[in-house]
Amino acid sequence: MPGAYGAFARVFTILMRLSQKHLIKFKKRAIIKVTVEAQFENIDISEFFDKQDVQEKDDGIVVFTKKQQDMFDAVLPHLRDANPDRFETFLTRIDDLNDLAKSIARFPSLLERHRLAGGERTPTSLIDSLIEHQDQGDALLQLPSKATLGKGFLIAKIHTFSSLSKIAKNIGEDDKKVNDLRNEAVTMMFSLLAEDVYLNCIRDKSVEIDLRREMAMSLLLLWEHRNDEAIEQIAPVLQSIWTARRKLAPAFGTMMGTSELILISMQMDEMWTNFIKDRLSDPMVSQAMEEFLFGISFEQIKALREILKGQGIKAIGRDEVSKYLGVHVKTDAGLDYRDFYSMYTLRRDNARARSRLNASGPQKTLEDYFIQFVMRFNKEKQKHDSFAK
Repeated sequence: MPGAYGAFARVFTILMRLSQKHLIKFKKRAIIKVTVEAQFENIDISEFFDKQDVQEKDDGIVVFTKKQQDMFDAVLPHLRDANPDRFETFLTRIDDLNDLAKSIARFPSLLERHRLAGGERTPTSLIDSLIEHQDQGDALLQLPSKATLGKGFLIAKIHTFSSLSKIAKNIGEDDKKVNDLRNEAVTMMFSLLAEDVYLNCIRDKSVEIDLRREMAMSLLLLWEHRNDEAIEQIAPVLQSIWTARRKLAPAFGTMMGTSELILISMQMDEMWTNFIKDRLSDPMVSQAMEEFLFGISFEQIKALREILKGQGIKAIGRDEVSKYLGVHVKTDAGLDYRDFYSMYTLRRDNARARSRLNASGPQKTLEDYFIQFVMRFNKEKQKHDSFAK
């Protein structure tokens, strides 16, 4: 039983033999080291996480990466001293996440061959099934149990890091530690978003089959480990765009967003700049960009243009959009990861509806287009690097 799962099981077995008194002592001292009476072996807390191997072995769900464990190590000793009760509660949450990961690990691996009730399943057959299944509607019941359960685990983990960031702020931790915890929660949120994007692209027949198969493999790895290395490259860019977007004041008149786009692009990395140069000339991409920038749907942008043009108004602010449209719209979402995901899913659902009804407007989100672009770029880079050798 290798890796994080095996280490947890070893510790759990020993703890079950301990008295309640020693269990209490364990929780109070877990952040540094577990020490029990002489007849039991001493176990360092690092064995819970196997810091050296956590990202190298295929042991199922990654409970905490080394980076995440380092964040805990930096904050939890101070929390123990500042608020022992909250410290105990948080250790219980960590135990719960380990238990949940242990339970999910019992389900068949998505990266191995298994004989199941419906027949033999291999990674290749699972990828084929994802690509060939083209039914409309929610695919929830078409997905492996491990994928569905793992999504719940990831959400619980996101909330855990978000909660710890708030606790860290309350006990006076420095801003860097607080921001690191908050940003880690946001990065994990992007893994949820990436799961949607992968599923969208896998079933999109306009996308080349090689890229669809590559995305399907990325999706299996995400389901298996709940940790996506690819999204670590993409998440900071999307987060920066979201942050920059909130600082801007779009001119809801021309609705073109040109000045906003220039300002945003100046703050981005080379990948985003290449994306803008290469893809913004596509009307679908520019429309998806406008939806992202202005925080309202393509249909609402179109209606607002007509209203303002008819009344001879050149520009309005974000706080006036609802008044002119006659319905409440949330154009100024905050920096909270829940706001980002909520507005993403709204744009995603609208795009899916247009695709299904063959209606005008963007049929993918900005995140769809950008993640596809990054994966194509990386694929070409790998190909050129291989030729160079």
